[in-house]
Amino acid sequence: MLCAARDHLLHLGRMMMISPYYTFPAVGWWARAVAADRLVLEVHEHYTKMSDRNRYRISGPNNTILLSVPLVMGREQRTPINEVRIANDGRWQVQHWRSLYSTYNRSPYFFHYAPELEQLLSTEYELLLDLNRAAFKWVYDQLSLNIEVEETVTFRPRYEDAIDLRRERKITPIPDKTYFQVFEERTGFVPGLSILDLLFAEGPRAGQWLRDVNKG
Repeated sequence: MLCAARDHLLHLGRMMMISPYYTFPAVGWWARAVAADRLVLEVHEHYTKMSDRNRYRISGPNNTILLSVPLVMGREQRTPINEVRIANDGRWQVQHWRSLYSTYNRSPYFFHYAPELEQLLSTEYELLLDLNRAAFKWVYDQLSLNIEVEETVTFRPRYEDAIDLRRERKITPIPDKTYFQVFEERTGFVPGLSILDLLFAEGPRAGQWLRDVNKG
């Protein structure tokens, strides 16, 4: 699925999106990715503090819940992303899984994905990039997508004729498009949640739901 992005491939006439790896990125991010002809994932940037590179949002009975992957040395702004280490001395994996279970165990497809997702979250990755790669691949497979996906071979500050999400700290939600949410009767529909929210609601139809978003 992944290969290196080379300059001679960046030709006109195809929509390219360049983006950081995020931890279970929002539905809006995946909708953009599905609309792109090529997706280039940045692996040579410096870590950006207060961004979704190490966090994701899920629904809650009263408010949105922000789940963060703790990092060694906190949030050093100038650390190369491929050197950012996860602080595994705590129990963050347990906390994340318990939050997902307590929130989504009544969702239509939670138990369809639960075994593999629990295994992914219980794996002790040392690097944030490795966790995000694994999370991306798992979601990509569940959505049954067929996007051309590549990784950068060096850092380039600008890409011509491309959607560049590297400076966005939070992905813009999709307007006017809803799906079932566990606490919708109490909170109303909450946009901007992790792709996990859509997967647990729509199951194998989630990929088609994303494609339909881009049809207008």
